[in-house]
Amino acid sequence: MIFEKEKIIKILKNDGVIAFVTDTVWGLGCLPTSERACKRIYEIKKRDERKPLILMSNSVYNLVKYVDSVPEKADELINKYFPGALTLVMKKSGNVPNWLSSNMDTIGIRVPNNATFKAICDFIPGRVLATTSANVSGLKPAMTYEQVVKDYDLKVDYVIEDFGNCAKGTASTVAGVFDDEVIIFRQGIIKVI
Repeated sequence: MIFEKEKIIKILKNDGVIAFVTDTVWGLGCLPTSERACKRIYEIKKRDERKPLILMSNSVYNLVKYVDSVPEKADELINKYFPGALTLVMKKSGNVPNWLSSNMDTIGIRVPNNATFKAICDFIPGRVLATTSANVSGLKPAMTYEQVVKDYDLKVDYVIEDFGNCAKGTASTVAGVFDDEVIIFRQGIIKVI
């Protein structure tokens, strides 16, 4: 895989929004430290600002600083399903700005199981992206590079090629873990209960 690393880094550092493949569907992302870029994602998607973005990386170790603590049950799920199609929602730490969490006291984290996404995280600043699926709210998420280019090319700053590591099409399961209670917010491909 050959990336235009310097170009992508410069875009992200300048409040840019990129599109990329994951193991489930295509995503839109930016640096979590950029309020302007996060607001652009909401504009591109026509997304309700009361719906938070999630944080994704190629390693859970890059994400733990964004959660207040990892309950024992969450640790079990991380060990069993990360990397994979599971988003875990937990109490956020002081490192999560309100523009990411829609003023909620929680944040979702995920480690996709996709070689292209993992390689992207190896060179971006902080190795973490604030993300959501690549689609206008209410419509189906984009599944291919060609679809993202066609639908989002004028609105995002860069679409990263998937290098043959395709999205599989089923959304991630979203599960909240509070103390040792698991609440399913969205049932996806992984069944945790």
